[in-house]
Amino acid sequence: MRLYLASTSPARRALLAQTGIEPVLVAPGVDEDAAVAAAATSLGRDLTGPELVAMLAAAKASAVADAPVDGSPVDGFVFGGDSAFEVDGVLYGKPHDPEVARERWRQMLAAGGGTLWSGHCVVDRRRAADGPDVLDAPDVLDAPDPGPGGAGRAGTVPPVRTVDASGGGPLGAAAFVAGVAPGGSAMVADGDQVVAVDSAVLTFADDMSPAEIDAYVATGEPLEVAGAFTIDGRAAAYITRIDGAPSAVVGLSLPVLRSMLLRGFGIAWHDLWAL
Repeated sequence: MRLYLASTSPARRALLAQTGIEPVLVAPGVDEDAAVAAAATSLGRDLTGPELVAMLAAAKASAVADAPVDGSPVDGFVFGGDSAFEVDGVLYGKPHDPEVARERWRQMLAAGGGTLWSGHCVVDRRRAADGPDVLDAPDVLDAPDPGPGGAGRAGTVPPVRTVDASGGGPLGAAAFVAGVAPGGSAMVADGDQVVAVDSAVLTFADDMSPAEIDAYVATGEPLEVAGAFTIDGRAAAYITRIDGAPSAVVGLSLPVLRSMLLRGFGIAWHDLWAL
């Protein structure tokens, strides 16, 4: 079973590889800034964290699902992901510039922490005629509506809700995961796609000095990652607590992706292992 990763992120590929999955990497070619700006203009307001990451995840997955890869149609599942870090109601993407990264660290430390939003979208592009349809897969139609935010015990993955993405306006299916609270998650299915949002609440060290900020920024590590930090690198020493899936902070929530495949398509995680 093939999994296409609509991303060139080394962190997302490494996460999948360490669990036994070797994805096919495909650059989605999505203009993220333009997509967010268009949606915000249509809605007449800024996007929330869950809306933004879910919409971009879906856009990336759809872009790869409907395009040839190495001259051939996609045959398998396509995963798209996106991340954003929220501090005191402000969403932070990639800083790119060292001074921007330094200022973000000063703001994050002043707040004490923030919420990492992780958007996920899986699109079924299996060419075999006997693959299960998303709406017929286990737990989709019969799952209770979890309402906004996560469902069940803290830290559990919510059931899948079936939705009609056309009712979500410019956000599509992403509109139906907009009510996730920090630390929660939500998952919806529409046709051949499942869209989900997971989140993790992070706490930073309260004694990080300006010299440490300068030293970290000078490494270049925080410039091209959401929130200006990564827990699988040098910044791990500055993060004292994570409430949520650690993998969500790295780039994708492995527990949520596993549940998307199982509950949305009836595919077990081990079916994607590269044996």
